[in-house]
Amino acid sequence: MGLWQLLMRLPHCLGASGPPRRLWWSPSLGNISSVGSWRGQPSKCPAYWNQVVSEAEKIVGYPTSFMSLRCLLSDELSNIAMQVRKLVGTQHPLLTTASQRSLAEITELIHTALLVHRGIVNLNELQSSDGPLKDMHFGNKIAILSGDFLLANACNGLALLQNTKVVELLASALMDLVQGVYHENSTSAKENYITNDIGISAWKERAFLSHGALLAKSCQAAMELANHDAEVQDMAFQYGKHMAMSHKINSDLQPFIKEKTSDSTTFNLNSAPVVLHQEFLGRDLWIKQIREAQEKGRLDYAKLRETIKAGKGVTSAIDLCRYHGNKALEALESFPPSEARSALENIVFAVTRFS
Repeated sequence: MGLWQLLMRLPHCLGASGPPRRLWWSPSLGNISSVGSWRGQPSKCPAYWNQVVSEAEKIVGYPTSFMSLRCLLSDELSNIAMQVRKLVGTQHPLLTTASQRSLAEITELIHTALLVHRGIVNLNELQSSDGPLKDMHFGNKIAILSGDFLLANACNGLALLQNTKVVELLASALMDLVQGVYHENSTSAKENYITNDIGISAWKERAFLSHGALLAKSCQAAMELANHDAEVQDMAFQYGKHMAMSHKINSDLQPFIKEKTSDSTTFNLNSAPVVLHQEFLGRDLWIKQIREAQEKGRLDYAKLRETIKAGKGVTSAIDLCRYHGNKALEALESFPPSEARSALENIVFAVTRFS
């Protein structure tokens, strides 16, 4: 999403006077807004999200995803780079912005590299109907090499920033990502669909490692590049952390709140609503429900989904999503009103809106 790019657009002077804007939600009007910011009309969540991202892109000045096909398939980035080179040594303000944009691109590269690596197929689980084994084996090799190539470019870009703290932050975020993925793989569902009893506290820790650390530390690094003090950097970190957690929970909730869901649609048995459902229910009853949903050795996800929706897990996950959203908004109150802050607030509203 490129949230760190919007953070870079926050005013560098944090001593602006005046009280912070109050954020409010009117259930009767279905309108979530902040005073003086963009007011979204009642709509479906995907449409609301797309509109919020579109507004944010206008502020940033270009698509928030560096890996967008519009960027990769055009010469725009190359032309901009050539023009920036001509400004070296002129003390032009654009040079500072180009350092900030590089950070956003590096973060996108790291995130994309991880997604590419996650695309590796477990050859032991393949069936004959999935296609030739040699093609899958070749695809795995390409995924590994491609991901490594992106990571190498990210490391090179970090070195060019010539800021040791930023390098340390992004390097530690990469380490967190690897650790988080390791935990995810170790707690994945087994053949008998009996999942590990991790609890919501452990889930939060692992979700932060695999989904929150990169965004949180990138937001902090953005403030470091802008020469802000430790307190401001921490507020940016808190925003990125809670925003990422809220987005992750929103993603986990989709199979349970979509109006139209196919009976064959699967979901992660270690997702937030399921973990909370298990915690409310108790381990023994949860295992019993899983076994009751099994038919001929396969799990009936449609039946299990309805069982979970009848419990407290889904509503508790929605509350948890909004809790992290509110914490993200609290962090933003440290910054004076601006278009960038309004955009960041609206992004939070987009992932905490379920009606």
